[in-house]
Amino acid sequence: MTAGLALGALGVLAFSMSLPATRVAVQQLDPWFVAFGRAVGAAALAWIYLTGTGATRPTSTQWRRLAVVALGVVVGFPLFTSLALTGATAAHGAVVVTVLPAMTAIFAVVRAGERPPPLFWIAGGAGLLVVLTFLIATGTVHGGLSADDLYLLLAVVLCGLGYAEGGALARELGGARTICWALIVALPVTVPITVLAAWSHPPQADLSAWAAFGYLTVISMFLGFFAWYAGLARGGIAKVGQIQLAQPILTLIWSALLLGEAVTPLSIGVAVVVLACVVLIQRARVSG
Repeated sequence: MTAGLALGALGVLAFSMSLPATRVAVQQLDPWFVAFGRAVGAAALAWIYLTGTGATRPTSTQWRRLAVVALGVVVGFPLFTSLALTGATAAHGAVVVTVLPAMTAIFAVVRAGERPPPLFWIAGGAGLLVVLTFLIATGTVHGGLSADDLYLLLAVVLCGLGYAEGGALARELGGARTICWALIVALPVTVPITVLAAWSHPPQADLSAWAAFGYLTVISMFLGFFAWYAGLARGGIAKVGQIQLAQPILTLIWSALLLGEAVTPLSIGVAVVVLACVVLIQRARVSG
């Protein structure tokens, strides 16, 4: 269990910079190119890994499940966050991503047959409430739902599905091979869209945008999933998935460092409370 939690935490740390990096990249690069180009680049790395390790091909059933993973985390989340962050800030995106742990837990029940106990839901709901209250109190949330908000909500729903399906499949294939094969199965979609996006809007950007794109390709779309899916498989999808409660706070910190947004002492206090909720969640026994 400890290994699963550690791997999950490493994955969350990697993903916590995804929204700020996306925000930086889409200011100069076409959002469709950012969304699908990173998947093509990560697929090239995946092919090297699979070839180098002599990975056996998935079964027909596993291919179908990998298509679900690809829909969620290779296509859905990158596309809709890229579209949303052309207008919304990374901090605003962190608000919607707050519901991702709950969405992952729901899909874990539906897709992986896990049954978290009441304490799990209480602690998870408390952490969610704390983070949302903090974001509302600090003025991150304002007004009604915009198109950007809807994009972010779609991203979260699809990501939760991809996390749950991938975590369950990682028990059979391993975390690394699960994301690698998902990247490969998505190539018939990601390659033509990347080429079309590059042709329609030739990618021209400065070093910061390309560095952000590189992070999204190598870390967010590839190496981060090595740790994340392995953690979900070992520690339980619903349980390890709740570590994501700390992700919005980490995202705000990265937003401050990369985008110049302020981080107040209140955010540090909230981070401590959220981490306490995460600890309580880990004490709740999950049967799956």
